[in-house]
Amino acid sequence: MLQPQAVIFDIGNVLTRWQPEAFYDRAIGAERRQALFAAVDLHGMNDRVDEGALFRETIYEWADRHPDWADEIRMWYDRWIELASPRIEGSIALQRALRAKGIPVFALTNFGRYSFQEALPKMDFLADFDRHYVSGEMGVIKPDPLIYQMVEEDCGIAPQDLLFTDDKPENIVAAARRGWRTHQFESWQGWAGRLVAEGLLTKTEAGL
Repeated sequence: MLQPQAVIFDIGNVLTRWQPEAFYDRAIGAERRQALFAAVDLHGMNDRVDEGALFRETIYEWADRHPDWADEIRMWYDRWIELASPRIEGSIALQRALRAKGIPVFALTNFGRYSFQEALPKMDFLADFDRHYVSGEMGVIKPDPLIYQMVEEDCGIAPQDLLFTDDKPENIVAAARRGWRTHQFESWQGWAGRLVAEGLLTKTEAGL
């Protein structure tokens, strides 16, 4: 089989950690965090942002709806960079190694239109993509098959020539059903090994 013509990275839990519960455990303690997440659908709130809703306004509106938890909910915006940390440096090195060899590298991410714009100057690796496919700009989120179709139509690369990594099994399954090559991300080392196996990087280039 020929090498992939483009490599596609998810962002959350691939290039930077996305574990809101862990952030809130540190910020307010595990017991209060459990009570907060039981009382307020914070992931549902974030899905609205990822679908294209305003960033700060959506979160602050959610806080107004839940006055008992207003301060904690606002942290989702006010301390968002902490929420989306730390960076996964091994993955960022792979992203840059691929681009250094002239291999097209795309992002396909469930990320808000407005939160992505705020993140760009704060996360330098976001600028190191040839194309960005951001759910909040596209109006559809993974694992909806439409988002994968939109990527194919925009980049003009056949599904079997795309190699995609994501941490969520449902996103990987949806891509595989369209014929994409896929890798479920668990560690940067595992992803590095896949890139070597595909002939895209040498072990040295992959940091192995």
